[in-house]
Amino acid sequence: MKYWRETIAVTQRILIELLRRRRSLIFWCIFPISVLILSGFILAERAKLSTSVAFEYAAPSTLVGAALFFSCLGGSVATVVAEREQQTLKRLFISPLSGTSYFLGIFLAHSCIGMGQTLLVYTIAAFWGASFQGSILLGFTIILMSIVAYVGLGFILGTQLARRIEDVNALVAAFGVPLLILGGAFLPSSLFPQTLLNIAKFNPIYHMNIALVGVSAKGENISNIESHFWFLLVFALVMVVGGWLSYRRMLIVERRL
Repeated sequence: MKYWRETIAVTQRILIELLRRRRSLIFWCIFPISVLILSGFILAERAKLSTSVAFEYAAPSTLVGAALFFSCLGGSVATVVAEREQQTLKRLFISPLSGTSYFLGIFLAHSCIGMGQTLLVYTIAAFWGASFQGSILLGFTIILMSIVAYVGLGFILGTQLARRIEDVNALVAAFGVPLLILGGAFLPSSLFPQTLLNIAKFNPIYHMNIALVGVSAKGENISNIESHFWFLLVFALVMVVGGWLSYRRMLIVERRL
């Protein structure tokens, strides 16, 4: 219960701080909505699809490629870097708050933001007639694994590579944008040459995109997306472990300073 209370307290503090600033939350809403609308109408026109079908295909790609990527990965990197700059970690050492609760609190806060964006994207898609074709439970599991993978990777990047808040945008752009394009978030992977498809198979965003599109737009079950599902599950677990180890290493370094 102690860890649970501390985790909830950290989560509430981060979410309340975001609500007070508002600007980041507004941008995290505007960006996926604009990408979804553009992608939906482009697909409807170029692929000769009905508006509802086009938005069914655009929604999952927008969610994993635009919404979750920038809020859960970029947001967690920014949170970790900002907490270091504001000396929050120094205060952690002299408080009864455990490092585990602090880690889980940041994790849970960005998971809440990711779930909020999921509801936002699919609500906007439903406005144009889109519906979730497959298993909602399977789709939720894929989304949750994507959030876990992004936040874990955000901890690794934020603790190991970013030192100042100015580094966040450059870091996310350098690592993220090429992976998003290669993952099929902005361009359908069906347009890729075979060489890029072979490379994309090592890109977790590609597996997130293919798995969620398959369940959400095509109504596929787990047997149809089995390879993508297991790749994403293993990647998410590795990112959680890597994020935790990176966080612990950061605490050791901060204690010495």
